[in-house]
Amino acid sequence: MINKKELQLAFRTAFPSTVPILTGFLFLGIAYGIYMNVSGFGVGYSFLMSLLIFAGSMEFVAVQLLLGAFHPLGALFLTLMVNARHLFYGISMLEKYRGTGRKKFYLIFGMCDESFSINYTAAIPQEVNKGWYMFFVTALNHGYWVVGACLGGLFGSLVQFQLEGLEFVMTALFVVIFIEQWSKEKTHHSALLGLGLSLLCLILFQSSFVLPAMIGILLILTLMRKQLEKKTGESICQ
Repeated sequence: MINKKELQLAFRTAFPSTVPILTGFLFLGIAYGIYMNVSGFGVGYSFLMSLLIFAGSMEFVAVQLLLGAFHPLGALFLTLMVNARHLFYGISMLEKYRGTGRKKFYLIFGMCDESFSINYTAAIPQEVNKGWYMFFVTALNHGYWVVGACLGGLFGSLVQFQLEGLEFVMTALFVVIFIEQWSKEKTHHSALLGLGLSLLCLILFQSSFVLPAMIGILLILTLMRKQLEKKTGESICQ
């Protein structure tokens, strides 16, 4: 049986952590809804795609996929390239999601960059249920995005919106998340490894470097997982 007081406490604890995401997601969501509208899709499409896909950068790309020729295999590989980082998020959250019960299914579905950043680094008070805290963080961020997309879809026909430079906003967002993780970690072995492999693949594969870089990082981090965890533990003890 669900404890209402437990839910309320988890919600009150989770909500302040998501407030910084609220503004960003509303802005990007509105931009996405307007983009959908000017591309010929009604607010219903904005609502369903933001609710069911919930992958911000891929949702922008998906607009062109919907407008172009039907090419499922190409769409599959493009989606893998754009969202391959979630493979690493998933590996990092294996222990965090342990013991969350059925909530785990939604936590996996709703894990975006921002929810991962909050849930991975959060110092959750002992009196707060960990599973419900992460659930509300994920659900609130998901809700912000859906609301923003619907608002953009509703007002898209009334507002002239300049989309130029929007791709840089997403890049800047990822850079900020990386810097935040860097500042909170005692060791930076995995971060430096990721940067080094990405640079190497950029030199070797040029514009097609994303997928081989992701595959290489995944393989090496998987093989070196125990060593990296041991070094992290030694750093914390020191």
